[in-house]
Amino acid sequence: MRNGDNKKIVAISKIQFKGKRRIDWHAVEIYLKKYIGTCYVVESNKNRIHIGKDFPDEYANSEYTASLKGTLAKAKANAAQNLPQLIQIAEKTQYTPNYKEKHKLDAKYGWYRYNTRFALPVYNEKGNMERMNIFSAQMLIRYAANGKLYLYDIVNIKKETSTPPQQSLYGIKPISY
Repeated sequence: MRNGDNKKIVAISKIQFKGKRRIDWHAVEIYLKKYIGTCYVVESNKNRIHIGKDFPDEYANSEYTASLKGTLAKAKANAAQNLPQLIQIAEKTQYTPNYKEKHKLDAKYGWYRYNTRFALPVYNEKGNMERMNIFSAQMLIRYAANGKLYLYDIVNIKKETSTPPQQSLYGIKPISY
């Protein structure tokens, strides 16, 4: 799916992680474990992003995750469903050296931030989808001592105020790869 600016958006067709008050982050962490050991290629620069064994815990239990409430918490939890596609459409934005002692090995060569975008359906009280909410986010990638890039977390999730394309309102179709 693409927006009016022709930027790629990953359409997430199902709300798997629901919660009126809070998200079950333990369930999200368990779900993410299926990605451990996999690797995905970023289309824009052909970088290979690996999913390490520390990713599920960081994603579900980071300080950033703990600070999320409401729609943004639900967005982060459900973005986990389409992690490969989020990596594939990502675009690198910036590099930052590692300054923290605790990451001197796992992010020895620093950090990259990649921008990505996704859409979640919004259903009315009858269970019919009425629109898509579009979110932008940054994927935090650590450049490890072994020379590989690892997905560390998804942060800075923001709901966009733009109107989604009309054709996507009823026929949600993720980008094909």
